[in-house]
Amino acid sequence: MKIAMIGQKRIPSREGGVEIVVEELATRMVKLGHEVTCYNRGGKHVLDKNKKIEKIKEYKGIKLKKCFTIDKNGLAAMTSSFFGTLKILFSNADIVHYHAEGPCAMIPFIKFFSRKKIIATIHGLDWETPKWGNFAKKYIKFGEKMAVKYADEIIVLNTRLQKYFFNNYKRKTLLIPNGVNEPKVLKISKISKLFNLTKNNYILYLGRVVPDKGIEYLIDAFVKLDTNKKLVIAGGDDQPLYYNELKKRTHSNKNIIFTGFVEGEILEELYSNCYLFCLPSNHEGMPLCLLEAMSYGNCCLTSNIKECIEIIENKGITFKKADTNDLKNKLNELLNNPEKVNKFKEISKDYILNKYNWDKVTETTLKLYNEVTSK
Repeated sequence: MKIAMIGQKRIPSREGGVEIVVEELATRMVKLGHEVTCYNRGGKHVLDKNKKIEKIKEYKGIKLKKCFTIDKNGLAAMTSSFFGTLKILFSNADIVHYHAEGPCAMIPFIKFFSRKKIIATIHGLDWETPKWGNFAKKYIKFGEKMAVKYADEIIVLNTRLQKYFFNNYKRKTLLIPNGVNEPKVLKISKISKLFNLTKNNYILYLGRVVPDKGIEYLIDAFVKLDTNKKLVIAGGDDQPLYYNELKKRTHSNKNIIFTGFVEGEILEELYSNCYLFCLPSNHEGMPLCLLEAMSYGNCCLTSNIKECIEIIENKGITFKKADTNDLKNKLNELLNNPEKVNKFKEISKDYILNKYNWDKVTETTLKLYNEVTSK
């Protein structure tokens, strides 16, 4: 099959969960003999403005097409998905796979002017996140409605989304969760020199630094603890005002470390050597950082939102969403009970690798493509 993917910022990249999903699917589909073209956004790296974007036309057999992009907040996704859709319209793609709600606003162009089949993956209800203004929320909701009305099939990542689409639109969706790869566990080297970290002497948050991740609750809870351990906030300044406000609030606390955007061996070392991983989110689709943290054999503490509970089940611990005191108490409990932390570390890796597998995800997605094209 000839497959077009659009909605990601760009691959190869770790600018967000969507980019990881697209890369994992596309690389496997190419290995299985399919032709995959990814329509990448132009502009600067979202999480690291100083990072140079390589000008490449192919990556691991995936064809890469750069789309014209107005690189401003609120316009980048809209313009890149519009011009990308126009390119796809005149391509030889059999399947057009849209990722995320906003880009799905362009689905009618494909539906009305071609016979290409359309798949939409809804990674989360993006209009719920606080960073968007009224116009952006309405635009994202419009994309959601276009997916419901015109996509041949809709993929969702969790049962909450599945119920949402059925209850609100009477639209049936297919649940295909994300996957995770077995990681390479690394000993401490680079993060010791860069951030003065040692094994098991830090609590880790790793992900985008944005308000919906609830990082301020983690910071407020941490400063109330009596501990020698450090708190590491690893992630880029997707929203500089929020990022800088957090740094300003913690500038006098030498035990709170902001690493900035991380990838490669630094990211792997951070996952490999933390005492515990904490994800205090108010809102998630399906958090890949949580899958990754568990794949490294970490004890994970998350907010009790359904999207996190669905992943960790009883293989981790939760606190009441947005409740700083409950988070402080749960952190304190884990800091004072290393045997409990070790218990979760012993079971998390095998559990997560057996349940969430990218090869199975790709196989199920391709099966859906075949069913759609054969209709």
